Amino acid sequence: MNHDGTRFRGRTALVTGASRGIGRAVAERLVAEGARVCLTGRREDALKQAVEELGGPAHALAVSGHTGDPDHQAEAVARTLDTFGRLDVLVNNTGVNPVFGPVLDLPPDALRKVFEVNVLAAVGWTARARDAWMGAHGGAVVNMTAVAGMRPATGIGAYGASKAALIHLTAQLAQEVGPRIRVNAVAPAVVRTRFAAKLYEDREESVAAGYALGRLGVPEDIAAAVAYLASSDADWVTGQTLAVDGGLISTGGGI
Repeated sequence: MNHDGTRFRGRTALVTGASRGIGRAVAERLVAEGARVCLTGRREDALKQAVEELGGPAHALAVSGHTGDPDHQAEAVARTLDTFGRLDVLVNNTGVNPVFGPVLDLPPDALRKVFEVNVLAAVGWTARARDAWMGAHGGAVVNMTAVAGMRPATGIGAYGASKAALIHLTAQLAQEVGPRIRVNAVAPAVVRTRFAAKLYEDREESVAAGYALGRLGVPEDIAAAVAYLASSDADWVTGQTLAVDGGLISTGGGI
């Protein structure tokens, strides 16, 4: 594989939820490999800082807004095309998990929000990308799901159910939009981010003991997998979900 800064030369990506954590790492990896990237998220100040740190407007563009808002989606895609002239890669990274506890005890509005952001927003972004560029020119979509979508996990059942839906959606969309567009997903286990902090805070060593590789993930681990699936190295890969989990599934350990 070519990691000398040219694998994505001439290509443009849009990464949702890219102001920090996994999304930010994905954006950094793609820019490092030659891509120009549109970053979206809710915090305009954090996005602007990210653009500066990624090399400025020649390399990155920031569009703030709520990921599930159709107007925001339309604006981000339009500005990407206006600024960089194309949209080759879409990374549906944004996800929420606002509630913990048994699914049947959660407020319906909270469940609705989880599915609206984690599933329906990904559908919206993918449709926009297809209609604006990828349908005619081709492209790659990478969805960010989770190991929690592959098996039950205590306390995060709603999140896991939404990610299970996204796993199925990945395969479904791959069938519907191929052969021009490839659709794949990455399923991380616990990654050391602010988003996942409740799953390992004050007990990281004991949590990591359940992983075959003996450590939790870091955002760069996930970014590397996303870059592979988005690149021409994966030109014959679609409809797949790649577990990037440090061997958690193989050990049978809990998340």
